[in-house]
Amino acid sequence: MNIYRRVRDLREDNDKTQKEIADVLNMQLTVYRRYESGERELPLWAAIKLANYYNVTLDYLVERK
Repeated sequence: MNIYRRVRDLREDNDKTQKEIADVLNMQLTVYRRYESGERELPLWAAIKLANYYNVTLDYLVERK
């Protein structure tokens, strides 16, 4: 599993749409889709915001053991 899959799984587990999460990150849906699919690297600020939003650690999000 990678960070992009973890981000998608968290979104799906929380019954959120890509649009809802794009709004949380204050970005366009197309940009968020590229992050979630792994086409673009997720910036650190977005990873931190997502970790806070989902109430998980950054280590969990990036699969650091």
